[in-house]
Amino acid sequence: MNATELLDKGGPVTWILIGYSVAGLALVLERYLHFLRMGRTPEGLVDRVRAAVAHPDRIAATGLRGPEAAVARAMAEGIRAGASDLARVGNRVRQREVHRLERGLGTLGVLANTAPLLGLLGTVLGMIKAFRVIEEAGGRVDAQALAGGIWEAMLTTGLGLTVAIPLLILLHLLEGAVERRAHGLDQCVSAILEERGGGRTTEERDPVPAWEGLSDAG
Repeated sequence: MNATELLDKGGPVTWILIGYSVAGLALVLERYLHFLRMGRTPEGLVDRVRAAVAHPDRIAATGLRGPEAAVARAMAEGIRAGASDLARVGNRVRQREVHRLERGLGTLGVLANTAPLLGLLGTVLGMIKAFRVIEEAGGRVDAQALAGGIWEAMLTTGLGLTVAIPLLILLHLLEGAVERRAHGLDQCVSAILEERGGGRTTEERDPVPAWEGLSDAG
């Protein structure tokens, strides 16, 4: 039995689960390439950000890229403009960059968590089919016909778990990468605020209308 026959045997739920798998892997690949383009967090991150803030015209020379460069650029602009609350500037851009890092992870979580439920739905539909075979046979069970419904039920359960487990693992890895990057951004903002001798800590992250458009990451 080839793959197409296997999927046909499993019923429509199997095709939906295959779609889940393709969509989930596409999201994972997109996030992986995004992190790959950003590169690893450089050594001596805090010192690099301090240097970038001190010399904003030479940010590229510090080796900062992505969200770290955006934070440095925003805070340097805030210092130059005489921002009264530099913490708000740093926290605002930090929030924005973390949101960009998390893009697509919510959808990935929905796919991973609903795949087993779809598998269960396929199981229920398969068992309904099996019992209908018994009913239509008037109690005289045709083993071959009955096996078709049971096969569909078991296949969708297994496929749902097969799709969900890898997606959940990959989601966990991506969330960990985002968390580590966000922690690094917190350290950078805190270090600059301490060096400048003021402002609130990065734990205070209120929305700020001003400075919202500062320093989009390139």
